[in-house]
Amino acid sequence: MPYSIEEHKHRFGAWAAASAASVNRNCRFTVEAGKRILENAGMHRLLSSPDNLPTPPNVDEQHRKWRSTVIAAAAVEHITFTHGVAAKLINIYLKAGFVYGGHHLHDSVTALHPPIDRTLLTELANLNLGGFRGFWKEAMQVGWSNFNSDQYERVIANMRAAMAGSPLWEIEQHWRGYQ
Repeated sequence: MPYSIEEHKHRFGAWAAASAASVNRNCRFTVEAGKRILENAGMHRLLSSPDNLPTPPNVDEQHRKWRSTVIAAAAVEHITFTHGVAAKLINIYLKAGFVYGGHHLHDSVTALHPPIDRTLLTELANLNLGGFRGFWKEAMQVGWSNFNSDQYERVIANMRAAMAGSPLWEIEQHWRGYQ
């Protein structure tokens, strides 16, 4: 099979996602393992078009299914993923493929979940974004890599409320990890 832009996006997205999701000392894995997990979960099949993504009203339900599939694929690799780690792998992967792929204003892409980490949660608390300071601090205490499904989904719901009317990826304007 010839090298395609989809394969190119997949390799880059897998590298970025695995590198970001494996930073937690309790869940280390290689980029190669992360790439296999994404492939075994079928995530690579999405990258050819943003039309492969769920519609905005269905993104949360589909994300829950993706997390479960990614967690199961990680178990095959003898790696234990929480919903927070699975979400980080998925979110960075899709961000690399679609937000950075020039589809940032596509309806389905604007609804994609952003990657969550301590740096972002800290800044959201400092800014009291959406009036949720206490919530952001509580989420920081739990730690993104420890999130169960309900904790993760509450963070996303509050991000969506705080960013009402804006693409969800825009919450990353508050991420200071680039500094």
